[in-house]
Amino acid sequence: MVPDSRDLLLSSYDYALPAAFIAQAPMEPRHDAGLLMVPAVGATTSAARHGRVWDLLEELQAGDLLVVNDTRVLKARLQVRRAGGGRSELLVLEPRENGQWLCLARPAKRMRPGDVLTIDGTSIDLTVMAVDPASGGRLVQFPSDCRDAATIETLLNQYGEVPLPPYIDRHDPADADRYQTRYAERPGAVAAPTAGLHFSDELLAALQRKGIQLARITLHVGLGTFRPLEREDLSNLALHSEWVEVSADVIEAIRACTGRVIAVGTTSVRALEGAAQAHGGVLGSFCGPVNLVIKPGYRFRVIQGLITNFHLPRSSLLLLVSALIGRQTLLKLYQEAIDRNYRFFSYGDAMWIAPESVLPSAQASP
Repeated sequence: MVPDSRDLLLSSYDYALPAAFIAQAPMEPRHDAGLLMVPAVGATTSAARHGRVWDLLEELQAGDLLVVNDTRVLKARLQVRRAGGGRSELLVLEPRENGQWLCLARPAKRMRPGDVLTIDGTSIDLTVMAVDPASGGRLVQFPSDCRDAATIETLLNQYGEVPLPPYIDRHDPADADRYQTRYAERPGAVAAPTAGLHFSDELLAALQRKGIQLARITLHVGLGTFRPLEREDLSNLALHSEWVEVSADVIEAIRACTGRVIAVGTTSVRALEGAAQAHGGVLGSFCGPVNLVIKPGYRFRVIQGLITNFHLPRSSLLLLVSALIGRQTLLKLYQEAIDRNYRFFSYGDAMWIAPESVLPSAQASP
């Protein structure tokens, strides 16, 4: 589908959401979250169906393949003390060279190159090395053995906190487990792939018994995924890059799939479509950074369906879903979700976009 002029304007992806609709706590059990089932292309908005995530057991068919993101969220928020006793906070984002990490600092103006920070409650000192010009973050020297996500995880597990999004106003130790998917395995994210938070052990087992397969990619979610966009003209939109791994086993599972390839979450979409882009449009194994922009007009090459949450206004995630079903359809469905008291954002409810909901020009190809 060729995008119209409004599809490439940031203001076209705004919508009004009362604060009461922002979920502050997860649903228990996980699979009891609401599920809006997107109507087929050409149907009226009122044809949308409404249920629970557990209903995916009826919606999915034997032979379907669910592609999930197995990244694990680090306890990336660190409380630190500055020389002189002032308290500050670091959000540990990504490794750089020689034990340095890019961090967001708060308050940033009080953290200058050369400053020594001490992790709260410890004698572990960190040093601010430089200001990162691209992000405005700080390059911080950690102990020399903290060179990657696997090695820093021990330190963060002991002294860090789960970095819940700023719109969630709670401090509950249970989030250390609840803000992880049940299949989270590879550390490195600072935010959860939230569509996967709906899948309980019981639902995963029931899907497997029905003959629905699971394939795992890895995309370490960064803060950029959720940041509002700023430029009104989206024609030449550029996005942050995120580290992705799509293994040969995943490629084999997709090629052997006798049903539909369904992404669980926009991160799985970005990983699969980014891997295809890296191979000239043909899906192949891939390991490295992906900065793919998916917006109206994009031709999907891999996925044929999507399970996703309700996303923030003016976000790249709204553009991605609009590319699949159309911007106007998406915004009408969001309004219907508000009218029916769905819960939004990370701990909120979900949408199921089946192949018959996908715009014909966006249908995936082998």
